[in-house]
Amino acid sequence: MSLRISALLSAAIAAGAVTSVAAQTSLPVPDAPVARDVPGAVLLPDPTMDHKVVFDIVAAAENVDEINPRLTVVARYVNTLAKYGVPADKRHIAVVFHRASTPVILNDDEFMARNDGHHNPNSEIIRQLHAAGVKFHVCGQAVLGRKIDPKDIMPEIQVDLWALTTLIDYRLKGYVQIGP
Repeated sequence: MSLRISALLSAAIAAGAVTSVAAQTSLPVPDAPVARDVPGAVLLPDPTMDHKVVFDIVAAAENVDEINPRLTVVARYVNTLAKYGVPADKRHIAVVFHRASTPVILNDDEFMARNDGHHNPNSEIIRQLHAAGVKFHVCGQAVLGRKIDPKDIMPEIQVDLWALTTLIDYRLKGYVQIGP
């Protein structure tokens, strides 16, 4: 029993140390989470490698007032890479919005007009991720289908011809695709 208590105490101390280290370190997306340390974990982000990842986001949040949960995953990944010493020039992260996720690209005024006065809860995390070097794309076919005027799209978002061509182009460039 004392061995188990000792192990739990060690884990709690480690978790506290991680929290204080993370709090002292400036993370690229300050309002987002970071992966917790796992004592004895073998495979960690390699700071010498280029981390080329494209996130394919197709679903909306369950509630209009919630941040799209996939954006939180992207932010956690970016923060975790930084926490483990992967420099910004080795973090190549892109996000492609299409299908039901498309409305997250709307500026706040248009989002409120389309959603009974609700503010776009995704705006701030998109701005923070963009400032951290994440590239954002939206499917032009979805933009046309949802009758979105380009002036109503957040400036951080690039409109592409079609999500399929964007995802294929990224994969041909060696990016790992996360999502559907």
